Amino acid sequence: MDTAAPIFDMAFWLTGGAILLLLVMSGMFSGSETALTAASRGKLRARADKGDKGAERALAITEDNETLIGSVLLGNNLVNILATSLATALFTRLMGDSGVALATLVMTLLVLIFAEVLPKTYAITNAEVAASRVAPAITIVIRLFSPVVSAVRVFVRLILRAVGVRTDPDSNVLAVREEIAGALYLGHSEGVVEKEDRDRILGALDLGERAVEEIMRHRSQIEMIDAGLEPMVILDQCLKSPHTRLPVYVDDPDNIIGVVHSKDLLRAMHKLAVGEGGDGGEWRNFDITTILMKPYFVPETTTLDEQMRQFLRMRMHFALVVDEYGSLQGLITLEDILEEIVGEITDEFDADAEHPIRRSEDGQYLVDGAMTIRDLNRATDWSLPDDAANTIAGLVIHEAQMIPKVNQVFNFHGFRFEVTARKDNRITRLKIGQL
Repeated sequence: MDTAAPIFDMAFWLTGGAILLLLVMSGMFSGSETALTAASRGKLRARADKGDKGAERALAITEDNETLIGSVLLGNNLVNILATSLATALFTRLMGDSGVALATLVMTLLVLIFAEVLPKTYAITNAEVAASRVAPAITIVIRLFSPVVSAVRVFVRLILRAVGVRTDPDSNVLAVREEIAGALYLGHSEGVVEKEDRDRILGALDLGERAVEEIMRHRSQIEMIDAGLEPMVILDQCLKSPHTRLPVYVDDPDNIIGVVHSKDLLRAMHKLAVGEGGDGGEWRNFDITTILMKPYFVPETTTLDEQMRQFLRMRMHFALVVDEYGSLQGLITLEDILEEIVGEITDEFDADAEHPIRRSEDGQYLVDGAMTIRDLNRATDWSLPDDAANTIAGLVIHEAQMIPKVNQVFNFHGFRFEVTARKDNRITRLKIGQL
């Protein structure tokens, strides 16, 4: 007589409860995947250092993202399919064949809202907190499903290999450096990170990728002292120079025998001129080779990061750069490397020196030909390529395939380059503007 009673029996309520439990598990899997992939490893490390065991586990399981995602997806699909199957059986029992369509509609809405959008929104908003909380449970899931996930990974790789796609299981999808650089560029575009801060951090990150030859002062610009000159001439040259350390050579500029520090020179000559037992004229016979520091030579292929470490370890600030044949190519100082991080460093001796880049009246830039492409890009936010040449003059010569004459104009990479000054075969000044 009562037909509804057999339908709403214990099996009905158990099935309904199982569906709700499976939806909760689906939401946990979805939120866990989002939290563990979106969480910053740097912030997780900070939490772990403060004693957060959940953050420590989250760091451990995110080391292998492929296994993590595979296990979470396997668990998520299992509970979703099982919940949908139970709901279909339940609605079919209640409404007959029409219950299949209703079960599909209801489960789609429930899964979308409570198992996808809601947990993922929370996970994105509180990524590190959520990752720390779910890490212990996900660790157990990974251990349970790892054999199945490993088998699936092998099967997938075999399929990809069959169609000509190679996969590297040990490769990182996104290297740390690129991740930091991308975050800095994004922060700058959104106005959160200042350009100067972005350039300093990127400059520090690039030290390991750049060689000494890219920023060294070329040999044509090195100020040297001839050891055969008269002591007064040597003293006058040192006093007029803005540099405190100068290479010293004999006969040939390639034959460098040492480096003189201006303080050592002044101290020695002062001792000869007014020192005890001196007659005031002994400085005329002064021999500069007696106070020279041993020259420090480095290969031009040394990375800036390694060279800075060498400078700090040896407590030196000055090195001469040679090529593979031992020929002098230039010099580099600790200040040159630091300028790649903090920008141009000036003091009271070079504050009035002409800046390598300045704005002309027509809105274009007047640029020193020896200015590096990287420095110009940093100053203007341009993106001129620096793979074929280090300096602006070198880029123009490379693109023109000739040594341009004064007033010649070239258009490439979306810019207009006009040669405004040249000395011998060197381009010393250019006017550059965007097309």
